[in-house]
Amino acid sequence: MARTPKSVIIVGGGISGLSTAFALLEQAASADLPLSCTILDAAPVWGGKIVTHRVGRWVMEAGPDSFLSQKPWGMELCRRLGIADQLINTNPVEKKASVLRGGQLHELPEGLVTFTPSQLGPFFRSGLLSWMDLARMGCDVLIPPRRSTDDESLAAFFRRRFGRHACERVMEPLMAGIYAGDAEQMSLRATFPRFYELEQSHGSVIRGMMAARRARVQTASDGRPRHTMFVTLKNGLADLVAGMTARIQQTGGVLKSGVQAEALRVRSHQAGRWMYDVICSDGTALSAEALVLATPAYVSADLVRPLSPLAAGLMETIPYASTATISLIYPAAVVGRSLQGFGFVVPRVEGRDLIAATWTSIKWPHRAPPDEVSVRCYLGGVGREAILERDDEALVRCVRDELASIVGLHATPQYVEVNRWHRAMPQYTIGHLDRLTQLEAAVSRFGGLTITGAGYRGVGLPDCIRDGTETAARTLRYLQSTVTNRSEL
Repeated sequence: MARTPKSVIIVGGGISGLSTAFALLEQAASADLPLSCTILDAAPVWGGKIVTHRVGRWVMEAGPDSFLSQKPWGMELCRRLGIADQLINTNPVEKKASVLRGGQLHELPEGLVTFTPSQLGPFFRSGLLSWMDLARMGCDVLIPPRRSTDDESLAAFFRRRFGRHACERVMEPLMAGIYAGDAEQMSLRATFPRFYELEQSHGSVIRGMMAARRARVQTASDGRPRHTMFVTLKNGLADLVAGMTARIQQTGGVLKSGVQAEALRVRSHQAGRWMYDVICSDGTALSAEALVLATPAYVSADLVRPLSPLAAGLMETIPYASTATISLIYPAAVVGRSLQGFGFVVPRVEGRDLIAATWTSIKWPHRAPPDEVSVRCYLGGVGREAILERDDEALVRCVRDELASIVGLHATPQYVEVNRWHRAMPQYTIGHLDRLTQLEAAVSRFGGLTITGAGYRGVGLPDCIRDGTETAARTLRYLQSTVTNRSEL
């Protein structure tokens, strides 16, 4: 006799929602649990902020352009999808990056960019900071660890360990730039817990990194091919989305794009068990025994408010920053050698509109033909969002003026593309982890309801993939418990 499939609805078709669906269907098949899984997304296409535009021989990323290889979940997903052979490394030759100081670019040694202690030597010879600043950084080995259990801002931590100038000129643009955030507001433990752990376990960040380096040297090679710190896919990250959606459909998942979840109702169909009714924008209503919300926290807040005003209120405390990426294509002949390395970052203290620029076709193979150069510039972020009120033409004019001023690039681009991301980058402000604990407790009152996404436990692609996979495992355990309980009746 055929068993009735357990039912799940996933709201949100970005990397987190797709990762949840992919893992859930795979795990359910392994557990021999019949499953009906429907994924909804208000957008007409899947992938959320993962958007690859292929124009002729150009490959341009509108959102994220790569992911960390050191966090294994992205690499593992590529292997499971059979696209690991499409992974590419950054350019092994032109691999330097720079930081703007006083209107001039100063090279950041690779040791600082990748936090590899054995390569920190060149940093002390770079001229980026004064000898007094360098001596202050070295005091990290003498400063005792902070023992308070209170959360600390990213800026406060780096000022305390390395000094004000190192924080403002180096750490802030590298660390806060990843989140498009303000280091004065960002939670150290929620954004870069590794530094907190190094301080607590070794008494010093530098000593902790040196110990980690020794451990890596002593570890034997596992025989796998080596990858650079950041990797991407040859034809763009959209191939990751395509692979996931294809596998989800092959394993029985139902994808409904262009359908927004407008309201959520919950009803109890037996003691301690719930049914979730999702009212959709296409006039339909879907019901399921388990529900995963993989939308931005402010969207999920509106949905859960009738169930838990407390959970909704906590979700609304997670702020989101708006950004824009501007891609420009130039003939290589007019660019010459004005662009070197991978690009540069701009510290907040410089007071510039531009927060970073990447020489995309230098950093990654296959992004443009040899006779053309692809450039991507970044605007917006916390405290710098006013510029996004300008129209596209003004944004392009702004980044062109900045490139002319900083690297002497005065040429006219032959192609320009502006991509705006409104409230797209969640900010993990001080106290984020404590609020997340409260949020999880509030949501746990409703069995089968889970939340995932960049707003909670990591903004990078590997973090979202990991969290989606763990969300799938929690959902599967819940559904299996309902089967067990019914069999005991």
